Amino acid sequence: MGQGISYGLAAGALWGLVFLAPRLLPGFSPLELSAARYVLYGLVSAVLLVPLWGRLRHTVTGNDWRALFRLSLVGNLVYYLFLAGAVQMAGIAPASLIVGVLPVTVTLVGSRDHGALPLSRLAGPLAWVVAGIVCINVDVFAHASASGGDWRLTLAGIGCAVGALASWTWYAVANARYLARFGHFTSQEWSLLTGVATGLLALVLAIPAIWLPHPGALDAPRDWQMFLIVNIAVAVGASTIGNAFWNAASRRLPLTLSGQMIVFETLFALIYGFAYEQRLPRLLEIAAIALLLAGVSASVRLHSRGAAH
Repeated sequence: MGQGISYGLAAGALWGLVFLAPRLLPGFSPLELSAARYVLYGLVSAVLLVPLWGRLRHTVTGNDWRALFRLSLVGNLVYYLFLAGAVQMAGIAPASLIVGVLPVTVTLVGSRDHGALPLSRLAGPLAWVVAGIVCINVDVFAHASASGGDWRLTLAGIGCAVGALASWTWYAVANARYLARFGHFTSQEWSLLTGVATGLLALVLAIPAIWLPHPGALDAPRDWQMFLIVNIAVAVGASTIGNAFWNAASRRLPLTLSGQMIVFETLFALIYGFAYEQRLPRLLEIAAIALLLAGVSASVRLHSRGAAH
């Protein structure tokens, strides 16, 4: 279990980087960001898959490819479209902390899976996680009101963040269940196959991304060198390596605990956001981080005791 938790922590640290990308590239649309990230992810995955393909081509079934395309569409393309829109319209903190409800939603959806603890035993840790998310949202909206921002833009960003939450909740549960049911791939193999499927879908997405106008380009610079650097970093770090870590964690942890591990993505996104904005967290932000960590730690202890019994 300790190894699975370490893999979940590593995945969260890498996934937290994706919240920075839309902030670093405000002149590019969510469609452009999603297409570029996943076309590059597909290329990297295809290159890494070549030496393994001689064996895997006899193993991958039609059901596997259908599952890969479903998971890739919802958990990668749709999720990142929503996430990029949320960051650009509402900011890193609101986006990361609405998506941070994932430990709760994944736990609720996966509560009847094998190896899951009863929700009554997880009530305390989940309450701490929810309290942490409430704290950060109170802080975010209090400061947004004080700064006189456009509430309609913020509301649209919140809607995108909720969409990202829904799509990744489905992905986390469906991916874990598929890996548990059909365990004939290693974590690396599954990540690379997911990358290839995502890259093929992203090629289709690239067509409207190229031709549709983006209003944000009118009031923000379009730095193509930075666009390439950021998307390569996200494609290799967050998608290729981060997904491999997550698949490894999903194999080693029950679904209710792997759901709790997603909170590390939120925490690292906050840390990266504070560093980018060159400020220290405010009091409510500190309280939120402490509550989120307490909730995850308590959940780990409960699952460890359950495994021992």
